[in-house]
Amino acid sequence: MATWTERLRRWRSQDSQKAESVESGDAGQKQQASTSEGQEPAAEPSVKAIEELQQKLKEAEDKYLRALAETENVRKRMSRLIEEAQSFGIQTFAKDILEVADYLDKALQSVPKAELEQGKNTPLAALYEGLRMTEGRMQKVFAKNGLKKIHPVEGEVFDPSLHEAMMELDGKKPGTVAVVASSGYSLNGRTVRPAKVGVVRAKE
Repeated sequence: MATWTERLRRWRSQDSQKAESVESGDAGQKQQASTSEGQEPAAEPSVKAIEELQQKLKEAEDKYLRALAETENVRKRMSRLIEEAQSFGIQTFAKDILEVADYLDKALQSVPKAELEQGKNTPLAALYEGLRMTEGRMQKVFAKNGLKKIHPVEGEVFDPSLHEAMMELDGKKPGTVAVVASSGYSLNGRTVRPAKVGVVRAKE
């Protein structure tokens, strides 16, 4: 059997272990409490900060919309330039080829109509018919490529976008075409050469 001295030692050892356990638990709780006290709660954003963020968001949206609008405008301008290039890229060539058309027209006008009506000059009639067919074919090619003849008639109202006044003549209706000196041409609706005309002068 254990002696009283051994029992006393056991009791003291057990009491010592319990005390250390309690002290360790208290120290952990104190350390946890100290740590919790050291952490400050997260501050909520103020009304001013929210308003500033909303203002920045609005400015960013405005810049984005403006950039989209500018991009769309650039796209439209480029599309228009491409269309104009496709429509009027042959304008210089058209002006040059019109001189050939003018010579052909003068050749047709120089043929004596009286001899054609009499039917005596067969070679001349054949030449005239060949010129007329060539002129008709040329006009079809012109029309296919957007080149249209401007040939006003007598009495037509003078249009400065289509006609060029070369002289003023007496007539019944002022401001109208009295005579046509040469035909003009338009390319896809744009006048590349106005028709040269004489205009009835205004009455004094």
